[in-house]
Amino acid sequence: MRVKRRNRLITVSFVFIGAAVAVGLMLMAANENLNLFYPPDKVVSGEAPTSTGIRAGGMVLAGSVQRNSENLDVRFVLTDYKGSDFEVVYTGILPDLFREGQGVLVQGQLGEDGVFQAASVLAKHDENYMPPELEGMGA
Repeated sequence: MRVKRRNRLITVSFVFIGAAVAVGLMLMAANENLNLFYPPDKVVSGEAPTSTGIRAGGMVLAGSVQRNSENLDVRFVLTDYKGSDFEVVYTGILPDLFREGQGVLVQGQLGEDGVFQAASVLAKHDENYMPPELEGMGA
């Protein structure tokens, strides 16, 4: 094989290997940031993965909100009003529109004990808006 041809082959090989490594790293990064949505029935039935970042949504069950008077810890129950309820624990300031009977979307991790550790809580923004994932869950 001639020197010029061998150098081209080496260069093309490095380009393909570099492209494959770059695509692999992008896919790994995308997989780590992937956040799937789970409604209450999937969370309760065990279909939602534990110890990995997910989003879950539902309606805040009336009478379930418990605030800790000493810190910003809040516990509440999300439901689909069809018998699927799960507890959510959140530390932080809740959105102004958060209240019982309203739809919320929580992002965080489901623990092995079935309690959802929320890193963020999003509330619907007006009387007419409902995220597509939560439509039909009203009381």
